[in-house]
Amino acid sequence: MTVVAPCPHQHVCPLAAGTDWCHFSTRINRSSLHRRLKGGELGHEDEKFSYVCASRTGHEAAPGRILRHPLKRKGLVTLQVCTQGDGVQQTLVSKRQGKAYRRARSVEWGDAWPHSHPAAD
Repeated sequence: MTVVAPCPHQHVCPLAAGTDWCHFSTRINRSSLHRRLKGGELGHEDEKFSYVCASRTGHEAAPGRILRHPLKRKGLVTLQVCTQGDGVQQTLVSKRQGKAYRRARSVEWGDAWPHSHPAAD
């Protein structure tokens, strides 16, 4: 059995134990009953989820996986990427990098990196 996702490797998790964990967040709408029961004021809350996909058959491992929402600023995208060999790396992709920058602007939390779209090449 091999891990397919979210890890791009079969090694010990490079995130510091107890301080961070591999997860994603999604916004859930609250009903009025849900707000009253939880004492919430907002019409939504952000729930965190984690997952593991495993396979009995071989698969092509992702070179890396994006661990957080990409930070997009004008001319620069910052990605936190879990890699196969170097652990967690902060990856900066500048506008000068052309195709890589355009791809980095479209990736999301959990996507493989480097991201490839053959049609975009």
